[in-house]
Amino acid sequence: MTVDRNADAGTGNSVDIDTDPLHEGLSSSASAQPSTRTTDAPALEFRPGRWIANWNAENKEQWESAGRTIARRNLNWSIFAEFLGFVVWQLWSIVVVQLPAAGFTFTTSEIFWLISMPSLVGATLRIPYTFMIPRFGGRNWTIVSALLLLIPAIGLGLCVSNPETPFGVMLLVAALAGFGGGNFASSMANITFFYPAREKGWALGLNAAGGNMGAAVAQLAVPIAITLLAVGSVNLPMAGWMWIPFILIAAFGAWKYMDNLTSAKGDVAGSVAALKEPHLWIMALLYIGTFGSFIGFAGVFPKLIKDYFPAFSSIGVGTVALSLAFLGPLVGSLARPYGGRMADRMGGARMTVAAFASMAVITLTMIWTLPLKNFWLFLVLFLMLFTASGFGNGATYRMIPIIFATSSRAAKSGASTVQTQRLASSALGLISAIGAYGGFVIPQVLNASNTASGSYTPAFYGFVGAYVVMLVVCWAFYIRNANRNAMGHV
Repeated sequence: MTVDRNADAGTGNSVDIDTDPLHEGLSSSASAQPSTRTTDAPALEFRPGRWIANWNAENKEQWESAGRTIARRNLNWSIFAEFLGFVVWQLWSIVVVQLPAAGFTFTTSEIFWLISMPSLVGATLRIPYTFMIPRFGGRNWTIVSALLLLIPAIGLGLCVSNPETPFGVMLLVAALAGFGGGNFASSMANITFFYPAREKGWALGLNAAGGNMGAAVAQLAVPIAITLLAVGSVNLPMAGWMWIPFILIAAFGAWKYMDNLTSAKGDVAGSVAALKEPHLWIMALLYIGTFGSFIGFAGVFPKLIKDYFPAFSSIGVGTVALSLAFLGPLVGSLARPYGGRMADRMGGARMTVAAFASMAVITLTMIWTLPLKNFWLFLVLFLMLFTASGFGNGATYRMIPIIFATSSRAAKSGASTVQTQRLASSALGLISAIGAYGGFVIPQVLNASNTASGSYTPAFYGFVGAYVVMLVVCWAFYIRNANRNAMGHV
């Protein structure tokens, strides 16, 4: 179908705000170029294929009369589809600890590759996925991206049903789970086009939070499902099969209830310009430390519990097994919006420094208390680490629009507010993608540490060192310089 994209008044930029804090302060600064506000909105034009022309969310008349209802309907189905994306993205981190019980004999190194490969592929897919919405339409791409989740879900069910499955095949199927990680970018880019700037932060926050909860729900539900009625064994293929009906419902819901907007336009030029800004790379480093820690530790937490405290890897509740690993991504997800709100009060840089300091101290405490072999202390400390990473994630993202508005090369060269907002919007997506590579780096560092020394402890000391470096970088660029220049704290 050929669509006339010049017929509508609205404009927008793709924004990928991974785990965006639920606070409105972010939205007005970075989410989109403001549309021209008019009193008389052109009538919405509903075209075949559920395309909507003349969409202008910034026009209050249009928004109140029909726009809000349409946007909310699209948001609801976007959240559900993205939730399933995170579920599929995290499946292998849960399944790997059950592979020995199912008859598989993979090495520890191979297990860590199965854990980290979905994050590597998912992080890489986030960049092209962001531009799928302008190319195909939000509804159309949500249908496609949801159906793509069937491939890793079915593949997992088939692979783990046969202990003779070669490792290379298992690794390929694990890599395909990266489709779920890519879904976040397209989902966030789609929703940013539907909402006005004044409500964009809240909508994107709900979308992100709903998606991130998929990691916690998967880690809670899968151990129960694979042991339900299994009677002393595990029905491991159920880890993949159980999500197929939900994926089909998400695809059907997107087909039936979601819409495409002709006003959705990509911003490749903005992304290229953002890549030339040094602050993008500094903030990407910091974001690897915050979101990368969250997604990386979410992936390895079940494995760490299994290795350090095998008796607590699963807790019998009646006829099913329960894993407490789901508590990590749960508290990390819930902490993020509060990190953003506290950053509004304290300053994002101060909050990020505090988060890195907390993460370093907590990690050291965890290392030093491991000889006590106390599972509950280990669990509490790791939950604190997840919480600190969540706070830091919210604070780091709060910094980005302010930095690009005040300290970027473009801002210092006299660029307009619209231009700096465009850069910030593009930077948010790129930084989000780069930060997700932490989900690959953390398992691989733990794997290298275990291979070289037979222990994870050197890796954890390395993480402490990285947090200290990131703390110093944040302080040097965004607190010390702010004091020197009397420009205020970001």
